Amino acid sequence: MALLNDKRIFIVEDNLANRAIEQMILERNGAKTAIERYGTTTIERLKAFAPVDIIIMDLMLPDGMSGFDVTDQIREIPEFSQTPVVAVSASDPAESMPRAKAKGFSGFISKPIDFDRFPQQIARILSGEKLWYEGD
Repeated sequence: MALLNDKRIFIVEDNLANRAIEQMILERNGAKTAIERYGTTTIERLKAFAPVDIIIMDLMLPDGMSGFDVTDQIREIPEFSQTPVVAVSASDPAESMPRAKAKGFSGFISKPIDFDRFPQQIARILSGEKLWYEGD
């Protein structure tokens, strides 16, 4: 059985290469994924993909949006208020990690992601663990 078998994972990521890598790794591990690129239509796409087990959130999005802003919008919707959100970001962990904790994120994974470690990290968060990973 795959590590993330039948888990429904919603990815908010503007970078095409990062989206492709994350999606490939997660789907190879059994997950079903949906992607949102800009953050501006996240709520509509998220609702269309529901139910969602976890949301992977880039923190640096185009057009003045941030993953923090998008997460605030998501948290206002009752059906997603308790859905785990994990920041996957190239932003400085010293600044972003405390803010993610304060905003109620379930974790932080620094980019570049580790191909082998990433699905395990997501599985750990799905099992209820909080995970704060600054990279090697």
